[in-house]
Amino acid sequence: MNSDKNRRVVVTGLGIVSPVGCDFPSAWQNITNGKSGVNRLTRRDLGEDFPVKVAGEVRDFDASRFVDAKDARRMDRFVQYALCASLEAIKDARVRVEAVDATRMGVWIGSGIGGMETFEEQVRNFDRKGYRRVSPFFVPMVISDMAAGQIAIHLGAKGPNGCTVTACASGANSIGEAYGFIKNGQADLMISGGSEAPITDMGLSGFHNMKALSTNPNPDEASRPFDALRDGFVIAEGSGIVILEEMDHAIRRGANIYAELVGYGTSGDAHHITAPDPEGAGCARAMTAAIQMADIRPEDVGYINAHGTSTEYNDKFETAAIKTVFGSHAYRLAVSSTKSMTGHMLGAAGGAEAAFTAMALYAGILPPTIHYQNPDPECDLDYVPNVARHAQVEYALTNSLGFGGHNVSLLFKRWTPES
Repeated sequence: MNSDKNRRVVVTGLGIVSPVGCDFPSAWQNITNGKSGVNRLTRRDLGEDFPVKVAGEVRDFDASRFVDAKDARRMDRFVQYALCASLEAIKDARVRVEAVDATRMGVWIGSGIGGMETFEEQVRNFDRKGYRRVSPFFVPMVISDMAAGQIAIHLGAKGPNGCTVTACASGANSIGEAYGFIKNGQADLMISGGSEAPITDMGLSGFHNMKALSTNPNPDEASRPFDALRDGFVIAEGSGIVILEEMDHAIRRGANIYAELVGYGTSGDAHHITAPDPEGAGCARAMTAAIQMADIRPEDVGYINAHGTSTEYNDKFETAAIKTVFGSHAYRLAVSSTKSMTGHMLGAAGGAEAAFTAMALYAGILPPTIHYQNPDPECDLDYVPNVARHAQVEYALTNSLGFGGHNVSLLFKRWTPES
């Protein structure tokens, strides 16, 4: 095993299934055009009196484009999303799987909840018809690690394989862990990110009853991160995947490089099961750790793709964390939340947002925070309001925070051949 700590990690492929598009070029075009994927809730019907009316649903998704119908029926929706996004990312990276050492190609895909849709369907079968009608595929369809397992089986990837479950930080945590496997020499290429399919009866009911979801019925107002009138997040679904690759391995095969991943920070709040630390201290530690790992100054960071959920606490505490880390530079930073367009994809959010952050550096375009109309005195940074911005940024962070007090920051560097 090569344990050279100087191994560098680059992003060579991007894939997505999301409310703003079921392929990355479409999603990126919609993100940079400020087009929202939040619409009226159609996936489930909980009755007219159910207060939540909008969601970030994946539209026009067809798993049969990637896998035959029989195999698709044995996969929960979150696994289908992850497989499709991963195959897109592999194609985007122009990886010829047969030409790669399979033992050095790994898969690490996070999911906060796993197969909730399957779980609910099978409980209904059990209640109506008894144990004999529970599917023999119930367990492998439900468990959160099955996205990584199915992708590895499909591609023949025999390297590090697993799943990080840290609620809404799962996707970003998984990318950080995958980064570590390449850095420490256990892999040359990792397929990583997150996937989630939480728009179910229990998912909607549970998040609503804990007062986490927006009850604004207007899709053009419900997800409004950092806005003074925000009232909760918009539940969403999908998968975001990046291909991470050891730099020399990527260069040897002539890969296109989007960005370099140079820092990974993670911390725990040890504060509350759902509420973030009121001073954003845990998020601040994660950002600081990522910056220190990259051996750069805070002032070198020019953009942050924020967790930015559109909840009262997250947005003001994340803003406080940014001020703690960056001081006066916080007011010169561009900070935006792509959740204003995707909604909150939970365990998939970190994967999608890592892909958006890498592409922001590559394309020189910073995504906007749309629906931003009413300034909040406690959220007083530059949130790239409503319109994307052309800017050449050298370093960009993306933050992901999860119930249980999980905080993750990933730090990307703009790639140039001479770098």
